Amino acid sequence: MKHRTLLLALAALGLCSGLLFSAKATASPGSSEPVNLRIELDRPVLPSDSRETVIVKVALDGVRPVKVVRRAPINLALVIDKSGSMSGDRIERAREAASEAVRRLGADDIVSLVVFDDRVRVLVPAGRVGDGSVLFAAIEGINSGGSTNLHGGVSEGAEQLRRHIEESFTHRVLLLSDGQANVGPRTPDELGALGAALVRQGISVTTIGLGLDYNEDLMTRLARRSDGNTYFVEHSRDLARIFNEELGDVLSIVARRIVVEIDFPAGARPVRIVGRDGRVENNRAVVELNQLYGGQEKFALIEVELEPAKKGATREIARAQVRYENVANARSSTQSARVEASFTAERAEVVRAANRAVQADYAANRLAETNDEVVALVDAGRREEAAQRLRSVGASLSSLAREYDNAAVLAVAAPAAPAAAKVEAEGLSKAERKDYRAKSQQTYSQQSAK
Repeated sequence: MKHRTLLLALAALGLCSGLLFSAKATASPGSSEPVNLRIELDRPVLPSDSRETVIVKVALDGVRPVKVVRRAPINLALVIDKSGSMSGDRIERAREAASEAVRRLGADDIVSLVVFDDRVRVLVPAGRVGDGSVLFAAIEGINSGGSTNLHGGVSEGAEQLRRHIEESFTHRVLLLSDGQANVGPRTPDELGALGAALVRQGISVTTIGLGLDYNEDLMTRLARRSDGNTYFVEHSRDLARIFNEELGDVLSIVARRIVVEIDFPAGARPVRIVGRDGRVENNRAVVELNQLYGGQEKFALIEVELEPAKKGATREIARAQVRYENVANARSSTQSARVEASFTAERAEVVRAANRAVQADYAANRLAETNDEVVALVDAGRREEAAQRLRSVGASLSSLAREYDNAAVLAVAAPAAPAAAKVEAEGLSKAERKDYRAKSQQTYSQQSAK
């Protein structure tokens, strides 16, 4: 029963995440830009005469075109674990999912098929899909056996993509594995470094972990560092659905090679980026993304310390600029935006003007960061400390929700207490640990829960 309580709590977190990140943008008639840039504050009105911490949200809305346009072609590497643990139903379902993925692609898309156990083999080198017959035959012949050279499989998938890296494709490795990497490089840091190297080449890796025995730390680190998605699939029957959902994302990419730079004036000091990878350099924050999908919102949240300002003052807090490649025409574009805050001595004005949606985004990412800390603490045998960390953040977010009458923040905070009780009493099961990792990564990347 306690196990079910924690899973329900985690499901609630995933549901909140999906609701918070569901903004949709549609192009206005005559508009050709696939991205709308927004910059907002959690509190556009701030208390005067005090040092404040404000949350700056820089958001990119992927625009759905008003008319059907020819999508950018895909350069996809299907990388499938065929080690011994994939025997039986798992390898059969993996074959079905891979075949369904091929059916969704166009004749001019590029696909390669790579399998790995202790060795890595290219069953189908990178080439046009055509009628798919070569791919279907190769997929049908995949059988299980051997160990798990995961790093080698991803590296070979990336090598197949590089054959067309200079062309106007969307480049994606789609990795499926159910086991621990036990041949070649095998630590989260090593796979994370591989992901970071690939994203600089415009390649993202989406990881699909199947069952309860794969290394979720490794899989999520690889996906996160390469700006890919990650999925936890407990039952192999769900594989075809996950492949379809992931390809739906890939097929709707509207912008890529995205660089967001946020500059802060004197008196506004960026402290850290919440949740998402990025860097803070003096009075500038920089975030790089590999792609943006039509209808998707991606954003960065930056904690910023502000020097005191007098009552009635108005100050610029941040300026943002985004550079990206428009997938529809392969042209580079730039947009910019700025945001100001005003200052008041009236607390009621601060509360009334609060941006509750930004507060909710911040709450979801704070809790996702905490969940990652909880996993590390439980792994180290420090269950009481992990539970206290969950309770502390849950209480802090609940206080924020009450102060600003923010129901969305309260919904994010509510599962923390029952999850803390379960962690303290029993720790984390394999399924719960994987759920924590997957939900956290989905929150960071604004990938709604699957």
